[in-house]
Amino acid sequence: MALHYRWTTAIAALLVVVAYQPPAWAGCRDKPQPAVDWSGCDKERLILRGRDLQGANLERTDLSESDLSEITLKDALLQETMLTRARLWDADLRGAQLVKTLASRADFSRANLEGANLTKSEMSRAILEQANLRGVDLKKADLSRAHFAGADLTDASFNFANVARTHFTGAKLNGVNMKGAYTYLMRIEGTDLSNTQGLTQDQLDIACGDDATRLPAGLAASPHWPCD
Repeated sequence: MALHYRWTTAIAALLVVVAYQPPAWAGCRDKPQPAVDWSGCDKERLILRGRDLQGANLERTDLSESDLSEITLKDALLQETMLTRARLWDADLRGAQLVKTLASRADFSRANLEGANLTKSEMSRAILEQANLRGVDLKKADLSRAHFAGADLTDASFNFANVARTHFTGAKLNGVNMKGAYTYLMRIEGTDLSNTQGLTQDQLDIACGDDATRLPAGLAASPHWPCD
């Protein structure tokens, strides 16, 4: 009877082991290629210049300080991805999902982010000069001190975003929505805001424009312009 019990217990334990399936791990050792799954992987300080990672899963991947210039990340998933101080010059990020991405001090100069989703992203001091940001969703993003000089922001959404001290001089802002955005010392000297939406007089009064700043109908330059 005791022997039968021991055998029954052993078989039950074996069945539990066989039935148990460990969680699936991302292919952290896979080579960079389209649709690669590096989700949650540590990939900081990589050199991926010019690589094709279209459609890749890089959710919560650490790519801090990596060279991602000229990379293809079209339609890639980069939610909560670490891109702090990464270089993304001339990168293709069209349609990419960058929700809650951490990209402080990252350099997106001349990158193509058309139609990308950067909702709630953390991009303080990021450089996006001459980037294509047409139709980009930046709702509730932290863009304090970011640089958009020469960028195309046509129809982009900055609803409730933090654009304090952000530089928009020379950027195309046609159709941009600034509803609820925090604009303290936002740099808009010489910028055409005449076709933007959602701007209020209170937002302009704490921003930094000048005599060359063009405003939507019904709004006036702040008496504090130009800023010191």
